Amino acid sequence: MTDFALQASHLSKHYDDGLTRIDVLVDVSIAIARGEMVAVVGASGSGKSTLLHALGLLDLPSSGSITVSGQATDGLSEAQRSRLRNHALGFVYQFHHLLPEFSALDNVAMPLIVRRESRGQARIEAQKVLELVGLQARVQHFPGQLSGGERQRVALARALVAKPACVLADEPTGNLDRHTAQQMFRLLKQVNAEAKTAFLIVTHDQELAALADRRLHMEAGRLVDAS
Repeated sequence: MTDFALQASHLSKHYDDGLTRIDVLVDVSIAIARGEMVAVVGASGSGKSTLLHALGLLDLPSSGSITVSGQATDGLSEAQRSRLRNHALGFVYQFHHLLPEFSALDNVAMPLIVRRESRGQARIEAQKVLELVGLQARVQHFPGQLSGGERQRVALARALVAKPACVLADEPTGNLDRHTAQQMFRLLKQVNAEAKTAFLIVTHDQELAALADRRLHMEAGRLVDAS
């Protein structure tokens, strides 16, 4: 097994409308070790979210290569990319994107159900992860019955339920008040330590970035080592 959860080499992404070429990512290389927490900071428009989408196999780069949990992604079909994404990667966004008609338990179980695991086994695994994020008493509540912080914890549990090699988080505390954001910071660090899951976190929040093992800075589509 490779020591890296996620690697990218010489990634570039540009858009061309026939008249103007816009370079969004420029020769980006990055390697996230298993169990490592890495934060990417930078101004709006610097390419952070574009990088996350490329690394998460949600968008194709213009050039460069990506390896997820030891598997090269060059030449994979969209179905193969989707399967690898579902098995090896988890996602947390600024907005939780929970399904309002399903309980917390079933929202978290959904990635396993999509993988065609039995609903019963998926719920057992979902229960375990909800306990990990401190929501064992809220498993049957619907998103509308949960606070903002609780909804984001459910979203984190959903990202973790398939035991991914790496969780990609895009501004995971951006929609939370300061107190709730601080609680989320501590939870991310706890899960990182206990579950040994790698995290790549895009954030404007310097306090969250300071918790990471490494901080990387993006400027005009280029990735610069910060610490």
